[in-house]
Amino acid sequence: MKPVSFASIGECMIELSGRGDDLWQMGFAGDTFNTAWYARAILPAERRVAYVTALGDDPFSERMRAFIDAAGVETDRIRTIPGKRPGLYAITLREGERSFTYWRGESAARQLADDDARLDKALADAELLYFSGITLGILTPAARQRLFDAIGGRRREGARIAFDPNFRAALWPDLDEARAAMEAALGLADFALPTFDDEAKLFGDTNPEATADRIGALGVGEIVVKNGSEPCLVIADGTRERVPTVKPERIVDTTGAGDSFGGAYLAARLAGRTPVEAARLGHRVAAEVVGVHGALAKVELPLP
Repeated sequence: MKPVSFASIGECMIELSGRGDDLWQMGFAGDTFNTAWYARAILPAERRVAYVTALGDDPFSERMRAFIDAAGVETDRIRTIPGKRPGLYAITLREGERSFTYWRGESAARQLADDDARLDKALADAELLYFSGITLGILTPAARQRLFDAIGGRRREGARIAFDPNFRAALWPDLDEARAAMEAALGLADFALPTFDDEAKLFGDTNPEATADRIGALGVGEIVVKNGSEPCLVIADGTRERVPTVKPERIVDTTGAGDSFGGAYLAARLAGRTPVEAARLGHRVAAEVVGVHGALAKVELPLP
């Protein structure tokens, strides 16, 4: 069997999205799973995509596992922790902009890095490993270090590493801990996919170029600074280029737009596209995603 092309590490949650009149639709989503979903949609069928997390033994965990599997994302690297359950979040919208409320204190994913042997096995043989600042934020400092050690080991073995800082202040006890964790993760990364607004909040960056310069100084070779509806800044192979976004036909819900960009970008790079070509595809996918409710949209843009 061929090695896994893309393995995403993090937390998938129960998603409740409002439909009005106090009606809510349940789904499953989370930043790193969303990214895996879109990588799966873009990569050729023969390229394997896997998800690395922990779930409980409750009915919702069973349904989530089945959902992930049905999406074509492999589930054999998901650890089952008896007595635990998935986290949950609800999305409320106003004029297309999202607001989140979370319940994740007992989430099994908080223990995804608590067993060294299981973690090493879960990360084995993947061509590219992807994780985010949310992945780091749900872990204890000790578990975070175990994850860093495991990812660093795989990088020394030849795996490529992609990281999206995806800063969420509520996950961190203080900004100093968040900054230290992000910089440690970036020190392991071949690809960085930061969002300028997040970096401005955490590091005080004044523009996307400042974000790129700071991250480049940590040794990251390929950087894409996302900037909402503004062009992204792509830094790779000694060049810098701004790649314009694609104007969506409509904006219903911006949830998952950045995740979809990242999944499409990394899938395109795995398939041999240039960084600029990958960014263009990322913008095309994100423009489709903002036109539907929830984080996950069906896109049909597979690469040959």
